[in-house]
Amino acid sequence: MGILGRAASEMQMKKLTCIGMELQFEWEQVAAFVRQPDGSLFSWRERFTCFRYLIYGIVNKTNSEISLKFDDKEFYWKQNESLLRRLEDEGVVKLVFPLHEEIKRKQLLRNWALNWHDFTWQPIDEVYSYFGTKIATYFAFLGMYTRWLFFPAVSGLATQLIDFGSFQWLVLPAFFIFVISWAVFFLQFWKRKNSALLARWGINYSFAEYKASANELEPIRHYLSIEREEEKNFDDAPAEKRRLQRNEWSGVLLRIRNNAIIVLGIICLQLPFELAYAHLYEKTETEALRYVLTALYLVAIQYYTRIGGKVSVILIKYENNQGEQSSADSLIYKVFGLYFMQSYIGLFYHASLYRDILTLRKVLIQRLVVSQVLENLIENSIPYLKYSYKKYSAVHKKRERESPSGKSVRLSTRVEKEYLKPSYTASIGEELEDGLFDGNNDK
Repeated sequence: MGILGRAASEMQMKKLTCIGMELQFEWEQVAAFVRQPDGSLFSWRERFTCFRYLIYGIVNKTNSEISLKFDDKEFYWKQNESLLRRLEDEGVVKLVFPLHEEIKRKQLLRNWALNWHDFTWQPIDEVYSYFGTKIATYFAFLGMYTRWLFFPAVSGLATQLIDFGSFQWLVLPAFFIFVISWAVFFLQFWKRKNSALLARWGINYSFAEYKASANELEPIRHYLSIEREEEKNFDDAPAEKRRLQRNEWSGVLLRIRNNAIIVLGIICLQLPFELAYAHLYEKTETEALRYVLTALYLVAIQYYTRIGGKVSVILIKYENNQGEQSSADSLIYKVFGLYFMQSYIGLFYHASLYRDILTLRKVLIQRLVVSQVLENLIENSIPYLKYSYKKYSAVHKKRERESPSGKSVRLSTRVEKEYLKPSYTASIGEELEDGLFDGNNDK
């Protein structure tokens, strides 16, 4: 723990203190910093950051190059060069990633994923200690949302199955009002629950917002200091005010321009695609072919969404955003609008095209069924099949190299098994923090 503490101090890591402020970590003042719910000083992600800093910090401090050999391959470790960087460049080290802590992983698997006695309960504090704040908040939101869906589900079934007689004409308007009210109440109760969770974990976002606003003012302060040094007078305050206003408005106009590019790009790119899909759907006679056509349509939408996400990241680089938080907010707005438009623009088009509730209902059912099947394939089945194929290939190569007689060969270490598992990307842009998860990718 002392090694990690000194590494965190050298990295100037920010941690929450007992007085509710984030300050630079100091090993000598360790008692002043808030611990995790399980009693540990550092979270799982903070420990990984410290370990990564330590292993990449192994450098050649000698006065000469050091000759290294691996599999009949010789290369030189230069002065003041990271050993791990050199090994990665030479192909000796393929990937650096953290291993799961088996005890905690199995405990979470038993108490969380395989808990069938109370499948709506989640060990949020344990998830927070292991995965971090944002992933724990995401699953807390998902659990609350799933439980609250019981109310609109029951009311929707009642609307469809119960005959209200002469009051039937009031059923749909009442259902719409109920769903809107449900959404408002859910949002307000989620805000309360989110604040309670953050308070329980000792996270003070008010200071974080203050720190972000202070960081946003740094470029302005620097700009003003340069102007003062050049002109050495304070008679041009109106001119400075006009410059700051131009700078602010230019940032707003850049964001408006980029948002317009996203919207027009979706319309120009997807509208011909929607026209072709609607025409083929209308000409197709069998239901099976319509399901296949819908599947191809939704797969294409997935690729369009990925392209739009990459374009959003590129556009944000040309915006005048002040700080990472402002860039993250801009990215979230763009991606949310992108996902919404690409997912539902087809439904609006079909509604205006057919103007028949029965045909539109059939289209909605087909899209819902096919989208659920595709999401399960993309998120679960395809990664598992890729892992199985990589594992089979690795075992086959290992058998040919080590056991040509045909004896049983298995992957011997956890590192080999986890290396073959597919990595996930939590951010849309690897170089840009989108505010969704704690890390970019992991095993």
